[in-house]
Amino acid sequence: MCPRPTDPPEHEPVVSVTGLTKRYTGESGRVTAVDNISFDIQPGQIVGLLGPNGAGKTTTVKTVLGLITPTHGDISIHGIPVHQARSRTYNYVSAVLEGARNVYWRLSVRENLAFFAGLNGIDPQACVDRHEAIIDTLGLTGKADEPAKNLSRGMKQKVALGCALVRETPVLFLDEPMLGLDVETTRDLQTELQRLAQEEDKTIVITSHDMDIIEAVCDRVIVLSDGDIVADDSVDNLLDVFQSQSYRVQLTENPPAHLREKLDTRFRLLDWRTDTDSVEFEIALAGSEEFYECVDVLQTAEATVRSFTEIEPNLEDVFVELTTAESLPPEGGES
Repeated sequence: MCPRPTDPPEHEPVVSVTGLTKRYTGESGRVTAVDNISFDIQPGQIVGLLGPNGAGKTTTVKTVLGLITPTHGDISIHGIPVHQARSRTYNYVSAVLEGARNVYWRLSVRENLAFFAGLNGIDPQACVDRHEAIIDTLGLTGKADEPAKNLSRGMKQKVALGCALVRETPVLFLDEPMLGLDVETTRDLQTELQRLAQEEDKTIVITSHDMDIIEAVCDRVIVLSDGDIVADDSVDNLLDVFQSQSYRVQLTENPPAHLREKLDTRFRLLDWRTDTDSVEFEIALAGSEEFYECVDVLQTAEATVRSFTEIEPNLEDVFVELTTAESLPPEGGES
């Protein structure tokens, strides 16, 4: 059986970030990439780290991993201060940050897995079954003895993931882990990541632009925007906060020309589609007061409403709302 690293000190988070700030000096002067953010991650959590381009995700991840020195703040992994004892922390964290760039092209898939396991002091011969299971999960069985340089981009991505998994570290950072994977392998990897968290208490941090994957795998989401944390909560809670704020309305005939302008001025009109003899639009309404006001506007315009349906939000809707809205809902997660 493959050895496992010891558990972190009792009652301590496995990843702890306090007051992290990172500033760069650019052509336009000092730029704050990350601005005084703090969060803790407990063993066994799968956390999605989200944000639009330029939000500070990459800076945050690389600083947590010790690849970038923070301007201010304290970071620890497994109870070890990252920037005071960087080499020690590497025994407890693995990462896939830039696709397959951490793979050795001349080595075969099996040889890569054995090599990276050995870097963490693990005897590859004692973990053959585990390595074969990873190869099978990632759909690499038929290519296990093929040099990595001969593999497709998607296959190389799988090898990179395998190299991270074989190190058996308690913390795993994955950047776009499903990129280039087929549907079946994506599903298998999602299942494996959830198993690692539930059965082996692994802590997994995922960055991805695929909201469906984040929603399917993660039990918590941290959303960054302009270097700040704008939300930190469970996926379910974030979806609940934004539940029933958007509606799809169908009208049986074309309404008066001024109706669209009035709706867009008074509320937030998300979409408007006109057919030959009907109109369908989506609208965001803040609470029951705006809902009934919208109904009054439609009645005053003598619009014939065929249906008025709540749109159940998904994580992508929540993400867009959090990173584009001027203010957050009053009952949102921690910020």
